[in-house]
Amino acid sequence: VSPGWLNKDVLTYDMPDGSKYRYESISRKSPEHYREELERNARGLPPASDAVCIVPILPDESLLLIKEFRYPLNSYCIAFPAGLIEPGEDLVACVDRELREETGYRLRTDVDEPVRLLPQAGFSSTGLTDEAIQIVFAQVEKAGDAQPEESELIRPFQLPLGDVRRFLDENTTLIGTRAQLILEIF
Repeated sequence: VSPGWLNKDVLTYDMPDGSKYRYESISRKSPEHYREELERNARGLPPASDAVCIVPILPDESLLLIKEFRYPLNSYCIAFPAGLIEPGEDLVACVDRELREETGYRLRTDVDEPVRLLPQAGFSSTGLTDEAIQIVFAQVEKAGDAQPEESELIRPFQLPLGDVRRFLDENTTLIGTRAQLILEIF
């Protein structure tokens, strides 16, 4: 295990033939928290969400996406706003915070239920990491200017629902898998 933003873990499994199998994985969790989550998963308990991916829907029913520079890719990438849930932070509060930071939008105040969650968190890359992401469909409105962190290079943009197919067919910017699949739904 290495300390830092990402931790590399080596998991050891007993195989059916009695041999040992070592598998490398990456986690943002402390070793203790990672072990707790692995044990929860083995018992079939629902995963705790580490992050949110927000599908913002504007009052005119167009979608709000971002084009964000992603350092591991050395390129901009199309995605939906997303971010890590802070320790002890309520999921809806996280959604509103991330929207405001990355896009300058907020949850709508004129609708009864501005947030709809998928039934459970999903995993971002099961061959590499334990990161569990809660997909959230959110009714949003403009709130002000975006307030990204200094290292976040983010450009929000709107995509009318009627243009989704053309966008997917013609887009040449890298695109995150979640964004690609969610856009295919529309």
